Amino acid sequence: MFHSSQGPCLLPPPTLQCLSEVLGGPSSLERVKRGWVWNQFFVVEEYTGTEPLYVGKIHTDSDDGEGNIKYTISGEGAGSIFIIDELTGDIHATERLDREEKAFYTLRAQARDRLSNDPLEPESEFVIKVQDINDSEPKFLEGPYIGSVAELSPIGTSVMKVTASDADDPTYGSSARVVYSVLDGEKFFTVDKNKGIIMTAVADLDRETQDRYELVVKATDMAGQMGGLSGSTTVTIVITDVNDNPPRFPQKMYQFSVSEGAAVGTPVGRVIATDADMGENTDMSYLITDGGELFKVTTDMETQEAVPLDFENKRTHNVVVEAVNKHVDPRFVDLGSFRDQTIVLVSVSDTDEPPIFYPADGTIMEVQEDAKVGALVGIVTARDPDVKNKPVRFSIDRTTDQEMIFHIDPDSGAITLGKILDRETAGWHNITVKAVEADNHTMASQTSVSIRILDVNDNPPELATPYEASICEDAKPGQLIHTISVVDRDEPQTGHRFYFNLAPEASSNRYFSLLDLKDNTAGIRTQRSGFNRHEQNVYFLPILVVDSGPPSLSSTGTLTIRVCGCDTDGAIQSCNATAYVMSAALSPGALIALLVCMLILIVLVLLILTLKRHRKGQRMTEDEEDMRDNVIKYNDEGGGEQDTQAYDMSALRNLYDFPEAKSCDSGPDIRSLPQWIQAKRVGGSGAEAAAAAATDFSLFKGYIRKKVEQADADLSVPPYDSFQTYAFEGTSSPALSLSSIHTLSTTSEQDFSYLSEWGPRFRQLAGYYAPGNPEEERS
Repeated sequence: MFHSSQGPCLLPPPTLQCLSEVLGGPSSLERVKRGWVWNQFFVVEEYTGTEPLYVGKIHTDSDDGEGNIKYTISGEGAGSIFIIDELTGDIHATERLDREEKAFYTLRAQARDRLSNDPLEPESEFVIKVQDINDSEPKFLEGPYIGSVAELSPIGTSVMKVTASDADDPTYGSSARVVYSVLDGEKFFTVDKNKGIIMTAVADLDRETQDRYELVVKATDMAGQMGGLSGSTTVTIVITDVNDNPPRFPQKMYQFSVSEGAAVGTPVGRVIATDADMGENTDMSYLITDGGELFKVTTDMETQEAVPLDFENKRTHNVVVEAVNKHVDPRFVDLGSFRDQTIVLVSVSDTDEPPIFYPADGTIMEVQEDAKVGALVGIVTARDPDVKNKPVRFSIDRTTDQEMIFHIDPDSGAITLGKILDRETAGWHNITVKAVEADNHTMASQTSVSIRILDVNDNPPELATPYEASICEDAKPGQLIHTISVVDRDEPQTGHRFYFNLAPEASSNRYFSLLDLKDNTAGIRTQRSGFNRHEQNVYFLPILVVDSGPPSLSSTGTLTIRVCGCDTDGAIQSCNATAYVMSAALSPGALIALLVCMLILIVLVLLILTLKRHRKGQRMTEDEEDMRDNVIKYNDEGGGEQDTQAYDMSALRNLYDFPEAKSCDSGPDIRSLPQWIQAKRVGGSGAEAAAAAATDFSLFKGYIRKKVEQADADLSVPPYDSFQTYAFEGTSSPALSLSSIHTLSTTSEQDFSYLSEWGPRFRQLAGYYAPGNPEEERS
């Protein structure tokens, strides 16, 4: 285990060896208990000796004194500031140390076997602390200082605090213990020696006598003892002002002269009071304490000068003006009155003055809207204020009445109407009336006259807007569909009151009713349900509106009500009026474009119809050439074989032209009549006729069979709805045959009686499928 020992025992803290010597215990050669480990050394700062300064010694229990152990140190300053004897463990300081720069150093000690260099002990950390000496003087880091204190402050009033700092160790001795004192200015101020608080030493500091003081404050360490170091600073103390001086007029009397013709507000003269204080303490106000019925005084906020105003016919006026401080400090009321007075003598000189209107601030007159031309509106009054009281002439400034609506009598000042008035055009008229002395037109004055036009009920009430309303087709009776209001250009003094009724021409109206809501509005309600916009989509409801007069005036307005289609929630979906609005909103260009499109469509339809007719004509020509079409077509829902208008039945009976049969060498000439017909016509026997008929029928069968084979072999020919196609449908066809021939030849359980219910067009077909009479079938 490491042990350390300090140098000379006079430096605290004592090492273990020094403690043993003092107590008379065993010497340092004896083994120390392992529990005692010293990890701090002390070294005195500012050492000025020539030899390295001994710091202390490190030692391990493993050291038997044979020199087998090597001691080393590392850390702050190891090898440069601090060196160690490898054999003994003695540590020395090689440089002069300054505690104010670095107060301690942290190092680590290591004991190793000199031969194997193996560590014998764990590395141990220790501290070398620099011992302080009084080598730093107190310093005022925030100086120079500037403070302030109010004048006439009592003794002991705190002014400010100064603080000095000492770099020495405050925990060791008195090196950093500072006391304060005043070197210059101690007659007026003192300082607390321990806290550095500067206080007043007198109670009669007067800013008007001296407004600042310069002090020198000293700080001394070692608690002011002999040998202590000191520092000083300058403190400037400004004396602030208090209101301890009243205002004073430099003169006790002032004389001014003013013309009686001076306008109101003309300055008569200036008086000024002085105040030895400063800032707001010099603020003062002036007032007239005597003679103020004709004058008033104002204060110039910059110069604090008083200005007496106004005038009168009295030749001389004595006015007493007083100056008073605005901000009086109650602490100094015992010093005297903070006010002063002076006398102002005002002399008035006589001058010619213009006429004066009564009242001077203008006149308001009233006149009815329906007053006649020449009616009296009002009278203006003005007189000459001079002693002579000269006559006055009146006139209207026509720049304020360019339409010459009013006239004024030049002698009496009576204002009359020159034109008919209309309050709805202009409710007020503001004119300017001039007054001049009869013999001196330069003496002129003017006043404003405001003329109010009183309302007369001369305008009927009208609906506020061209009202339109919409209702649903399924509207219920009593449903409020719209609320209307009224405007009236008149303005009766008692306010408007309007009455609503349906116009007489709408008295028989069964669809809507009108309800006066008593608040100058009316509501429109439905009287019935079940509106139909296809029957009538717009209703026009005339409404009569009457005002309260007098006299009462009325007008009729129309409410347009449109019937619209609505959804289940009552939201309007569409109104017939929409189409009208849209069409009315189309521009001429859009209309032209629409007409052009319609014309093009018509031309295209005509071309298509023409082409169809042409093709139909060709097809009909081909049909006439091909007898087959006339013979075998059954795709028409006509009247069947009895319908002679649908087909050329002569083709069925004409057996003369069969061109295909010419290819048969052995067959008879089908261009001639059949033999059975010829025989019948010539009256042959029945047996011969039957044989001829059989021969003729075989001819038909051969012809038909040949046509069927040709149709089956030609894949390009579309299937025709004919009896030749029915013959080859067979039972295996998924589409059952509708041929009446096949149906009649077979028995079917299906009942086609329902065909008779399909109308006249299916009556013939229903007859074919109707169940026949068994007797007729047997016959």
